Amino acid sequence: MHISNMGKRGNDGNGSGGQNKKKFKVASGFLDPGTSGIYASCSRRKERQAAQELGIFLEEKMEEYYKDEIEQLNKKDDEGSAVPGKEEEEEELSIEEQLNKELADMKKSDKSKTKDERKKDILKFIDVNCECVIFCKTRRPIVPEDFIEKIMKDLSDPKDKMKRTRYIQKLTPITNSCSASMDQLIKLADEVLSPHFHTEDGRHDYKFAVEVSRRNFNTIEKMDIINQVVSQVGKGGKYQHKVDLKNYDKLILVECFKNNIGMSVVNADYAKKYKKYNIQKIFEDKFKDEKEIKPSTEAK
Repeated sequence: MHISNMGKRGNDGNGSGGQNKKKFKVASGFLDPGTSGIYASCSRRKERQAAQELGIFLEEKMEEYYKDEIEQLNKKDDEGSAVPGKEEEEEELSIEEQLNKELADMKKSDKSKTKDERKKDILKFIDVNCECVIFCKTRRPIVPEDFIEKIMKDLSDPKDKMKRTRYIQKLTPITNSCSASMDQLIKLADEVLSPHFHTEDGRHDYKFAVEVSRRNFNTIEKMDIINQVVSQVGKGGKYQHKVDLKNYDKLILVECFKNNIGMSVVNADYAKKYKKYNIQKIFEDKFKDEKEIKPSTEAK
């Protein structure tokens, strides 16, 4: 994982001195449908620094939580990247054959990456060009809902007094996303909600709420989104889940940004115990009696 296209590196004036910093790659543009990942709110005009520190932090946690899964993926990639035998040359290739050959070459190129390069591809920052907001795209084995919940559980431990982020505030997981249309929202809701609300051997009486956040988004009205998501939870009365805005068991987060709608489901601890996944507030709660919260400068 790298962050590039974020300006020239050098003395950034933040007191880093001669300390070596990792670089992370940033892709520019809108969020594509089917993107999973993590939104992070941050201090104004500190988006670059926030992406830098979040990238390092997430990579550390990824190594901690998904070490075995990453090793298994690397093993599979290595096994699949064996040098193939020499292919017979065809004098002429059809358009379909040419396309298949190009796709095969692309796959070979991906498999030729080193283990470190493949690991870094799991986390990739997208330049969303929005003040106070950054986005990190994720791929397997990371499941954003589980990943962020584990992080918040660790950060909420009263024994953990080391705050390693200065600019990051709130983290929001995105299990999956779609283009901004009602038809696509219905499909997205069905995919994201089913594991939580529609399992045959699970509970059918959850209390739930829906929280919609919109940035640079006016394609669908907020209440239309809420009503549609509520309808998808109940599946026309098949499931007896009930809306409860205060004492919910599960909260459905809907993040609308430009041409993209993202969704995830979090548990009851989200608001009270985990301060709506706000890292700053979690540490403020720990250091109530201190005037300042200073991030640790220790590098892992």
